[in-house]
Amino acid sequence: MKLLKKVFAALAFVPAMALAAGGGFPLEAAPDHSRDLASLQNGAKLFVNYCLNCHAAANMRYNRMRDIGLSEEQIKENLLFASDKVGSLMTVTMAAKDAKEWFGAVPPDLSVIARAKASGDGSGPDWLYTYLRTFYQDDTRPTGWNNMVFPSVGMPHALWELQGVRTAKFEEVADPHDASKKIHHFAGFEQVKPGKLSSLEYDRDVADLVSFLTWMGEPVQDTRRRLGVWVLLFLGVLMTLAWLLNRAYWKDIK
Repeated sequence: MKLLKKVFAALAFVPAMALAAGGGFPLEAAPDHSRDLASLQNGAKLFVNYCLNCHAAANMRYNRMRDIGLSEEQIKENLLFASDKVGSLMTVTMAAKDAKEWFGAVPPDLSVIARAKASGDGSGPDWLYTYLRTFYQDDTRPTGWNNMVFPSVGMPHALWELQGVRTAKFEEVADPHDASKKIHHFAGFEQVKPGKLSSLEYDRDVADLVSFLTWMGEPVQDTRRRLGVWVLLFLGVLMTLAWLLNRAYWKDIK
């Protein structure tokens, strides 16, 4: 029942994401690092350091990260900041009332956010990958930040120290459907302040973070796939034996 509630909570966030993605900004395909343990470990570190301050992942326990190659000692030393038990759920201490006052809405739980489809033309990982790479400084917003995928987003740019500060450039161009009208066209980003990472390094880290979020949505997906292959092989063998047995029963009947 708790899992079902979390899924519904994540899906409640989808309409806003779909509206944003439906605004016309193209989604970029997220690199798939879901089977690279080093990438998943880096994604876990980024998640704990930059996301877990506001967003919970209440369906995930810290010790589950043993599945991506981390020992309990490594989890305790590097990832366990909000609790003192490796078996604890990945929750946050920020009160929902305070979150709503500061951001205008309670930050959604990220346990299954990557599994939610942002729109008909893009998957959750693609949406997240593009979203985390298209923040820009906007002094008209309460947080000082805006986003191309999710316009008027209430979330500040949590990774700005890594990416740096950018502004978005817009230009007025003729509407392709009506030459008498002008439309506000995005013309690119302008780097105002460099971050700790280069553009390529930042994109790599975002890909790692998105891969971790994707893995976290279904940590047993690799096991499920392996079992699925064995089940299909078993059924294939069973079907062959059943066919041979049936042929043996009916071979003398004319």
